[in-house]
Amino acid sequence: MPITFADPAAFTHAQLEEGTDFAPKFDAAGLVTVVTVEAGSNEVLMLAHMNAQALALTLETGIAHYWSRSRRALWKKGESSGEIQEVVELRTDCDQDAMVLVVRQTGRGAACHTGRKSCFYRRAVVAGNQVQLQDTGLPRLFDPAQIYKGH
Repeated sequence: MPITFADPAAFTHAQLEEGTDFAPKFDAAGLVTVVTVEAGSNEVLMLAHMNAQALALTLETGIAHYWSRSRRALWKKGESSGEIQEVVELRTDCDQDAMVLVVRQTGRGAACHTGRKSCFYRRAVVAGNQVQLQDTGLPRLFDPAQIYKGH
């Protein structure tokens, strides 16, 4: 039997914030924002979105699934690269419109399609009146040209 979610409109503000009913608030596009962090280190690996199907599959299988806004498709993380994310815990914020997914990153340990551990491998640096991106030195754990050839 597939997982379903309570309708947030059926609850008061207090019930959403303090209750035990899981009633994710999807936005107008049917998505909820998800910050994915690594279990143990709590390092932010990526930011993505889930629709109801991706959220249900994530909870049912224990493997992270997302909704790709660019491809407009369901996306099982690591399906092409082997960099599967095993769910340790899913948390929601106070009003249930954002999630934190705590995962064990498998494979070579790369959550980013660029081959790095984290998608957050650059920092913004102010130089005079301009802002530039500076690489943090996070190494590539795989060559994306080899992994995604033919995709």
